Amino acid sequence: MSTFRLLNLMKLRKMQEDGVRAELARARASETDRRRREQRVRGMLGDSAVDASSAEAVQSIAAARASSSSMLGELETLLAQDQVVVAEAAAAYAEAKTRTTQLEKLEEQHAARVRRDDLRREQKALDEHAGRTSPADLGGTES
Repeated sequence: MSTFRLLNLMKLRKMQEDGVRAELARARASETDRRRREQRVRGMLGDSAVDASSAEAVQSIAAARASSSSMLGELETLLAQDQVVVAEAAAAYAEAKTRTTQLEKLEEQHAARVRRDDLRREQKALDEHAGRTSPADLGGTES
């Protein structure tokens, strides 16, 4: 049986695919983490039902809301960047997966060809053996 000549290349492609898959997972985790932070900030902005009984309290509430609003704007910017990174990582993974799949298909074709050749050789050997065997060797009688 002959070995698949592109086996080492296929191993390399699989390693590359694994690396790209890990990068995609990291990008998705970062995006998820940032979404959670954004939701917490939005929740803090929505839950600020504080009694503004004095001018200082109103100023403090306004400053806290301005700070939270600024933080939310920064998070939205970072989240947009995360989405771009995830999209790029997903595209890179799809490309790596395609390259690996192409080699896997070549390997399958090679394996099928090897099996077909092995069966052909085996059948030829059986045919040659059958041609050399006489009916008497098979337990029959000659007429």
